[in-house]
Amino acid sequence: MTTTTTSPDSSAAADKQPGRLRVGVQKFGSFLSGMIMPNIPALIAWGIVTAVVVNVSEFTEEGWEATNALSAVIFPMIHYLLPVLIALQGGRLIYETRGAVVGAVAAMGVIVGSDHLIDQFNAALPAGEEGINYVHMFIGAMIMGPLAAWLMKKLDALWEGKIKPGFEMLVNMFSAGILGFLLLVVGFFFMAPPINWLMDALGRGVEWLIDNSLLPLTSVLIEPAKVFFLNNAINHGVLTPLGTQQADAQGSSILFLLEANPGPGLGLLLAFSVFGVGAAKATAPGAALIHFVGGIHEVYFPYVLMKPVLLLAMIAGGMTGVTTNMLLDVGLQAPAAPGSIIAVYVQSLGGGVGNVVGVTFGWVLSAAVTFAVAAVILLSSRKRDLELGDQFSSAISKTQSAKGKSSSALSSLSAGAANVPAAAAERIRTIYFACDAGMGSSAMGASVLRKKLSGAGITDVYVTNKAISSLPGDADLVITQQTLTDRARPKEPNAIHVSVDNFMNAPEYDEVVELVKGSEDHDAVAGSSGAQASSPAQRGDTLTSVDSGVLTRDRIRIRAGAATQEEALRETQEILVSAGAVTEDYLQAMRDREATASTFMGNELAIPHGTNDAKSAITSSALSVLRYDGGVDWSGDQVTFVVGIAGVGDEHLQILSRIAELFSDESKVAELKAASTEAELHELLSAVNEN
Repeated sequence: MTTTTTSPDSSAAADKQPGRLRVGVQKFGSFLSGMIMPNIPALIAWGIVTAVVVNVSEFTEEGWEATNALSAVIFPMIHYLLPVLIALQGGRLIYETRGAVVGAVAAMGVIVGSDHLIDQFNAALPAGEEGINYVHMFIGAMIMGPLAAWLMKKLDALWEGKIKPGFEMLVNMFSAGILGFLLLVVGFFFMAPPINWLMDALGRGVEWLIDNSLLPLTSVLIEPAKVFFLNNAINHGVLTPLGTQQADAQGSSILFLLEANPGPGLGLLLAFSVFGVGAAKATAPGAALIHFVGGIHEVYFPYVLMKPVLLLAMIAGGMTGVTTNMLLDVGLQAPAAPGSIIAVYVQSLGGGVGNVVGVTFGWVLSAAVTFAVAAVILLSSRKRDLELGDQFSSAISKTQSAKGKSSSALSSLSAGAANVPAAAAERIRTIYFACDAGMGSSAMGASVLRKKLSGAGITDVYVTNKAISSLPGDADLVITQQTLTDRARPKEPNAIHVSVDNFMNAPEYDEVVELVKGSEDHDAVAGSSGAQASSPAQRGDTLTSVDSGVLTRDRIRIRAGAATQEEALRETQEILVSAGAVTEDYLQAMRDREATASTFMGNELAIPHGTNDAKSAITSSALSVLRYDGGVDWSGDQVTFVVGIAGVGDEHLQILSRIAELFSDESKVAELKAASTEAELHELLSAVNEN
């Protein structure tokens, strides 16, 4: 759970939204990571094969016959298998198995096309002159795999629903085969040359940095990029492809250690363990173990964000590690993923004892330098830190906002901070769920939490939903989506702030219940309360009776295929417009809402609605329900049900409350998915129209 208490001094800075560019780079890096990370085991296997062949050959005069035979798999694995696996995964991320197959075929075009170019170049060299090596098409696979899958998806959409029954398989098989062939030809003749040039340019750039002893300067970019979750684009987009090429040619690559070195993070956490204050000091030893052994580097990011000047310590440590590794000429055989010291040592074994010792010097010295610089910074600001109080929980919230999604490691760190006595919560009586408009996702989240609190026997806590702009400043606890937390803090500066990934099934709710249970004087008050204080009516709020016309049969539709998020938004708007509930301007209002924060709720549900500024586009309350059996990619989350919302006043909130209860139960969601007709789906949903 991400809980934050914010001082007024930090409100202005916290109110700034993450830049679109940073978010875009994060998404791009996450996509690259999604292609590379699942295939790390294959890279590890290739590294082990290489290490076995090299080391056994070194200890025997002519080599062992079995390892000599085994050496035949080294080139095919790195040159064909790994790029094809990456293209498969990239295609799967875009268009599941169909995209994966076409992506793999397209990748073979750039692989063999690159080989053909290099064969021609080497054949034209004068006799005796050494030729150039083949290029391993990692970057080519990362381009062609997703591109081919995207084109396949668009092509299928052109004739969806237009193929005569009985011919679907024929059309599907041949369309994929023909597109795969065409993209193979494109990759062979048109994509291979520029990708070869790009790989050569990047390789020469790295060689220039190494030859001029400038490689340590990369830490100035990499260390800050890690803290803001921008490192994946650098690591998986550049370092992994180039490092793999270098490792194949030289046996190991220093590039694999630029980002994965756990030394700087360890040094920082050790400095907090000794010289930190409050929750940061208390949690640092456990975080150090998770970071160093578990390889989860993000656990140290909140410590840096709490005091950004500590980036100097991280950069100094990173540069020390790179310099040491460069001077000792050490590296890894394959990426160390996750960045655990165990993974680092496994990938260093192929270089022999000298390589292992050199890698050890690298992380030890980088940890020592980071520790020393961080210690000076922490000691110089210790008095001020004690006066300001603990800011660590706020830093965790900033980290999760920067990441843009939930993290079990950061949630555990936050829970540890909340258990520090100095951070204990006072009596919690008022909880607000806040979103941009206050009429959709927050209402459903409030309903889910009320049910959990009631199940725990807590009946004296007021829970309701608000638009962020309408927060009154009297909350004890505010729950927002991660991307909106920084906007809510200035409105409720004295509240505990909880950031969740989605409002429907956030695991943080259970922790909120425990936090309420443990809050001051709760046991004394709860036993004497006979009323359900979380009811809005007890605070003077009113909910009008539910009009059965808010959700009618003609506003429920089932679609057999998939749809894009934009297509789903357009169809939602069309239904609401035809119901006379909204104007044509509501589509842009829904787009604006998604740009601010996703309306994905969990359990395959999204509830698109307009922003708070779009109230004028709503003429009456109405809901629409769309079920896409082929799914919708909703900003990276898989959605089957799209519930469109248009709300005037509060008359739609009781329906949303009941929908929230339906979708919080996975067995009920399965029943809704199994409904074969729109009439059957309407019958299952009809409970939400009951008073």
